[in-house]
Order: sequence, then C-alpha cells, then structure tokens
Amino acid sequence: MAEVVKELESALALRHWKEIVFCGFGEPTARLDILLEVTRWIRNHVGAVIVRVDTNGHGCRLNDGRDVARELKMAGVDKVSVSLNGWDEKTYVANCRPEFEGAFEIVKEFVKKAVEADLQVEISAVRMPEVDIEKVQEIAKSLRVPLRIREYVPCFW
Repeated sequence: MAEVVKELESALALRHWKEIVFCGFGEPTARLDILLEVTRWIRNHVGAVIVRVDTNGHGCRLNDGRDVARELKMAGVDKVSVSLNGWDEKTYVANCRPEFEGAFEIVKEFVKKAVEADLQVEISAVRMPEVDIEKVQEIAKSLRVPLRIREYVPCFW
C-alpha cells in the first residue's frame, strides 16, 4: 500500500486530475483489499476527483462471498467500466478466455449488482472482427447501462 500511495502522490503532484482510474494489464479486483484501501486514501487526501475501476467483472468470483460492487461504492469508487467482448457464453469464452466456467453470466450479474450499489456503470467492448457490437449493445440495453466502444489498438512491442 505504501508503494502505491508514494507513486500516487508523485503523479498527483504533476497536475490537477479529474479522474483516477484503476486499470491496466490485470484485473484490479484481484487485489480487492488494496484497491479499496487506496480508494479510501484517495477520498481522504485528494478530494473531488472521480474514481473509476475498469474491470472484467470477475470480482465476485475472485472474491467469493463478498459484495464487491457495494464494497467499491462504500470505499468511494464512483464508476465502473465493465469489459464485455462477447454477447453470449460461447463468444465471451472465445474472445476473453476466462479461467472458469459461467464467466459471461458472472459479468452480467456484476453489472446488475453495480447498478444496485448506485455506481455509475458502463459496458465497454473493443471494435474488432470477433465482436458483434450490435449484439453487445443489446446486452447493454437489457442491463440498462450504456455501451462505450473502444477502438482496437494492435500490440506494438
């Protein structure tokens, strides 16, 4: 935690940020307790800034028995962006390769719980041949959340 706060303090000193986002290579909720602790630190030390978590929606499966969405809200997270690069179990598994069965339904359930927890929620999908954006849009509509399309960025290294 101390390492994260030190890096965060350095970045915060560079300019006034409107939003702080937990994202990157890996799932932020895989280390839920640290995510919550850092979010509480942000709320106590930074003030009026939006805190967003970009997630694959697997947090409830990774933290069995915990109400991840409610814990995020209580810690001070404002928004979640949930990646959904499939429109059913088969396409979701083909595109995302989750490590457990039933992942597509788990993601949809997380979205529902996040809405119930009063988080701002969006689904995101990457524009690529393997993703039928219209079908993902139908899922977003059925869950009553907006869809944000992200453009595909090929690996450059």
